[in-house]
Amino acid sequence: MPAAGTDAGPGAPPVLAAGDPEVVGTPVGAFRLVPVRIERDLPLVARWMNDPAVAAFWDLAGPASVTERHLRAQLAAGGHGIPCLGVLEGRPMSYWEIYRADLDPLARHYPARPHDMGVHLLIGGAADRGRGLGGPLLDAVTALVLDGTPACGRVVAEPDLRNVPSVAAFLSAGFRFSAELDLPAKRAALMIRERRMRDLP
Repeated sequence: MPAAGTDAGPGAPPVLAAGDPEVVGTPVGAFRLVPVRIERDLPLVARWMNDPAVAAFWDLAGPASVTERHLRAQLAAGGHGIPCLGVLEGRPMSYWEIYRADLDPLARHYPARPHDMGVHLLIGGAADRGRGLGGPLLDAVTALVLDGTPACGRVVAEPDLRNVPSVAAFLSAGFRFSAELDLPAKRAALMIRERRMRDLP
């Protein structure tokens, strides 16, 4: 079982392993994913979770212990995913969860395929929202995931249908709307991006 600051689990993309994260160029700047370390990152992630625009969809507002429980659950989720900070031009500005969707409870709600990967994203600070960052960063992270997991044929996501900017960001990153899903906590848009020629390892 992974712990904070250790390698990602066996199902997580190698790009998320401990060490120096790969820096990728995007249209909005140099970007990298850094695995979350609770002792270092909890104050920042908890502050983001208490932003009303984030809390409306993540439901993790409250004391830092609420966010800490969520992060520890992610880090102990059977080794099939890991939470990360997205660092743009040297500045942490987003939170990501990259996981094996086919090993997740989500797989009970859609026709999962072996090695499907999933992604969750939030843009942390209000100043970074509405700037068109979500699409380019999702595009870059999806390419990283596919490059790091050759057995994966597609990446899926399930943003809340009410979160119109999130759905639009996935669409602009090459995902297609596949279906509406009734999940335990929300009605979601199932978004899917199949591996494309440019994603081939």
